Amino acid sequence: MKQYLLIFIFSLSSVMLSAQTSAEETLASIETQEQAKQFVKDKYAFNSKIFVFNEAKHKTQLAKRLFKLEKGQLTSEKDAYEKTLYKIIDKTIKSYHRVSYIFFDGNKQDLKSINGLRETLIKKYNSGIPFNELANHYSTDTNASKGGDTGWFTAGKINSDFEIAVMSDHHALNDIYSFDMPSQNAYYLVLKTFEPKKLTEIKVLKIVEPLD
Repeated sequence: MKQYLLIFIFSLSSVMLSAQTSAEETLASIETQEQAKQFVKDKYAFNSKIFVFNEAKHKTQLAKRLFKLEKGQLTSEKDAYEKTLYKIIDKTIKSYHRVSYIFFDGNKQDLKSINGLRETLIKKYNSGIPFNELANHYSTDTNASKGGDTGWFTAGKINSDFEIAVMSDHHALNDIYSFDMPSQNAYYLVLKTFEPKKLTEIKVLKIVEPLD
């Protein structure tokens, strides 16, 4: 009886080891974001996901460890209850920009009034009034509550015409300039508050497997 019990335990351990090895082998075979999405959909719908780490936003020990890996590499960690695997699906370096702006709604003001107000605000800024205070008082979109600050953004995250104007190389730090989008009745006064910076971004496939 003892012999049969030992054989059963050995067989069960082998099956568990095989299952874990198979999962890691399957994960290692994933090379594209499309494959990762399909993997999540087909096999691990309830215990896996794809997420993005940005080195400016994510400072945890896990993030630092993942940023050291290259695209395609795999790492794992486990506790008493589960094993978590991480696969780097993509790793890119992107240019990020940041400005502050004051928005004027062309549906509510004519262009002459907007231009006059922009000139006034430039004078106020040059006299020492902080741009965020001006934005908070005069900007007419929801970002006014943030002093007009866009936060760090990269291409494809906001209005494309606005991005082109902001990302133009001829604007120096602390430049204040006007930008118009007449087709959308949108008019801006923009302050370049930061120089662009290069940031690493990784897309990670995370899988959590319970340990029996």
